Amino acid sequence: MLPDTSGFSPDQRLHTAAEFGRVFAEPARSSDRFFTVLARSSGRAVARLGLTVSRRAARRAVDRNKLKRLARESFRQQCALPAWDFVVLARAGADRAERPALRASLDRHFEQLTKAATAAGHHG
Repeated sequence: MLPDTSGFSPDQRLHTAAEFGRVFAEPARSSDRFFTVLARSSGRAVARLGLTVSRRAARRAVDRNKLKRLARESFRQQCALPAWDFVVLARAGADRAERPALRASLDRHFEQLTKAATAAGHHG
């Protein structure tokens, strides 16, 4: 059975190196011991997500995929995200943390970056 992807359409994803590079160039940033989340105004109508989970962050593919699923789930459930591009980077050791701690971390990052976007006057 294929997973349900209806909550995360291709329009909500960063696809190309250029799209990622634009966010890396001048990001708003939120970091903790599990993740660094970068964000930048995109000029588009919807928020988009890019994921970077290296082998340094999680050696096993199953753990990298778990971290990506968790980031997508957190992103989908944010109701007030500005129309910015977000890139989630997992940090070394994130794969050893408990799921509730990881989810709380991601939710906190999205909340902080939403506040930063509102303060900057970029609502979408």
